[in-house]
Amino acid sequence: MGTAPEGPSLFDAAAEDGHGFDDTTRPLADRLRPRSLDEVVGQGHVLAADAPLGRMVEARRLSSIVLWGPPGCGKTTIARLLAERTGLVFEQVSATFSGVADLRRVFAQAARRRLVGQGTLLFVDEIHRFNRAQQDAFLPYVEDGTVVLVGATTENPSFELNGALLSRCQVLVLRRLDEEALGMLIRRAEALTGRELPVTAAARRALVSMSDGDGRYLLGLVEQVLATADPTAPLGPESLAEVVASRSPLYDKSSEEHYNLISALHKSMRGSDPDAALYWLSRMLIGGEDPLYVARRLVRFASEDVGLADPTALRAALDAWDAYERLGSPEGEIAIAQAVVHLATAPKSISVYRSFNRAWRLARRTGSLMPPAHILNAPTRLMKDLGYGAGYQYDPDLADGFSGADYFPEGVSPGRIYEPTRNGMEAPIAERLARWESMRAAKRRAVGGGGESSEASGSGAHRSTRGDAGDARDPGGRASGAVDGGWRGGE
Repeated sequence: MGTAPEGPSLFDAAAEDGHGFDDTTRPLADRLRPRSLDEVVGQGHVLAADAPLGRMVEARRLSSIVLWGPPGCGKTTIARLLAERTGLVFEQVSATFSGVADLRRVFAQAARRRLVGQGTLLFVDEIHRFNRAQQDAFLPYVEDGTVVLVGATTENPSFELNGALLSRCQVLVLRRLDEEALGMLIRRAEALTGRELPVTAAARRALVSMSDGDGRYLLGLVEQVLATADPTAPLGPESLAEVVASRSPLYDKSSEEHYNLISALHKSMRGSDPDAALYWLSRMLIGGEDPLYVARRLVRFASEDVGLADPTALRAALDAWDAYERLGSPEGEIAIAQAVVHLATAPKSISVYRSFNRAWRLARRTGSLMPPAHILNAPTRLMKDLGYGAGYQYDPDLADGFSGADYFPEGVSPGRIYEPTRNGMEAPIAERLARWESMRAAKRRAVGGGGESSEASGSGAHRSTRGDAGDARDPGGRASGAVDGGWRGGE
């Protein structure tokens, strides 16, 4: 399983003297695997002389690391070359096929090498596939230096690796390859094979786009084109699409990318950017996301982020959900897109969301207090004798349609819970509430003769002052359902 540090081996040209042997039976990506860290493309932010790995290599002292990046960005290649440059024996295991027994054999061999002064670099591909117990097996050997661990993962280490292992490793983020790096790979492939890719300039750009930042996939496409295309008749974009297939977008409904894209859609709508919102919606649907999941999120957004600033937003989201269930794909997706644009261009307010959190916390704190007697029904004589319903005023029958009564339990004076914004349709709501507050104060003065305190009159004075309801917020600035016993919602 172990190998000594290797010599020339994703991206190198033929031997320097021009006469190196090129085994054409091997895949092109393997034939072009870099022979030095300088030949690795697209990852200068970690490999440059002043970057983390560059400094480690210069000092010939490598610490345990986790390489987190998309497929085809060079994780395995970098690990092999790090072992070579630092004089470590390269051991490789895959979390897909290996278990604790395999790890124990590697650790035993590494311990024997250490006795004679030889270090070991243990490369673990797909390290996120090891469970927590298996990850714990690394800890003592990483801790005492028996192995230098280099883990590779396409998943967010924060979610997939346990804290003890993460505390012993530095996480380095590798990037998907950009157009410049992918173009370099094509030129290296042409140099190695001695053949110019038989495609037009537009088709070359299309080939780069098809790879979606995956260098290994790009070289596979190049290999297909070289094997099937007529060198005398360069392929255009349409002809190219008949020869090769685009790489499926990187999207897994159970992975971090799923949450990244729905977050991008949500925040684009919140930021009133319909163009970006439509883009992220398209990314999700192209990646295979269930449109009904998106529809449910739109309903949530309509209530949380638009609210009463545009009361039609919730109806629009529900209508889109209903339309998709009736039509299915692809026609029903247009209704979802329409709802996305409606929500992105609607005025925004989270007043109802925050108000519900304040009311929830207040209800939890005040326990099982009874409603005031005047708003209780009295279907029996006993209940009437106990004062149920006494003094209740039916607001629609009043001249001004407003009684100004207090509807909270006795002794509860919460301050203002619902505070509308001045956005959209909430502006007239704010005006009505202000008018009713003024009328309530006037009625209270009339009942109390102008000198009775609000708590004595029980009419709910100081409703405009924020009191027990509070305004607990999460770090993002919105009320959080998890704060101080608030509503269980929240993002």
